[in-house]
Amino acid sequence: MTVRLTLVAAARGSDLYDERFEDDRPLDRAGWYETQLVAHALLPLCAADLRYCSPSPRSRATGEALGFAPLLQPALRDCDMGRWRGHTLAEVAAREPAAVDAWLADPRAAPYGGEPLLAFISRIGGWLDTRPAEGIAAIAAVAEPAVVRAALVYALKAPPRTYWYVDVRPLSTVTLTGTPGRWNLRLDAVA
Repeated sequence: MTVRLTLVAAARGSDLYDERFEDDRPLDRAGWYETQLVAHALLPLCAADLRYCSPSPRSRATGEALGFAPLLQPALRDCDMGRWRGHTLAEVAAREPAAVDAWLADPRAAPYGGEPLLAFISRIGGWLDTRPAEGIAAIAAVAEPAVVRAALVYALKAPPRTYWYVDVRPLSTVTLTGTPGRWNLRLDAVA
């Protein structure tokens, strides 16, 4: 049986220029407002057989605000950024430029003491490939943009460096169809 898995990127919890690694802040005022604006368009996802969310405060709040009543999925947590957690990329690059360069160049590198990009993509892929397929037609999951990016790289069997070229905006959606281990990207036409 083919499963339709729709990933929804969590609404923002801070200004784009103030985004931090593993940011645990809840939705900000703009995030709440934007969620309310798109809730009607995402309403059909409330009927999914299974509804999940990342454990981050903004993913949980986005899922609740959309009416998903999602189940918390620890496997959908953001990449473990070790000592970089809570800092912006600019802050880290100013302190550790060589480490940032290594991290961006090598998907196996974890100079920050956290989870390498390759391990993060594999973890998210493991979650995708363990979704139930029997009797399940639709799944919806609210997750951090980084999780959505990792899921796309894994599902498309793209090289890990592709992760850096995928832009996932808050409250954007992407749908994967198929079965665990064999996913396809589905692009829907505008009505």
